[in-house]
Amino acid sequence: MRVTVDLDLCMGHGQCLLAAPEVFDLSDETEQVVLLDPAPAEDQEPRVRRAASMCPAGAIKIQD
Repeated sequence: MRVTVDLDLCMGHGQCLLAAPEVFDLSDETEQVVLLDPAPAEDQEPRVRRAASMCPAGAIKIQD
């Protein structure tokens, strides 16, 4: 699985951080998501998919 974030769409809502804090963080400077792990381990997949589905801006993309 490969995760990307479209920073042009990200509005810093932080839903991804709540769902998968091992993979996402929020920058204090830009108030946008910081992708900590673009290729998370297989056991992170359910949380990462939940984070993508919870993103109100649709900024998180997952490639299998």
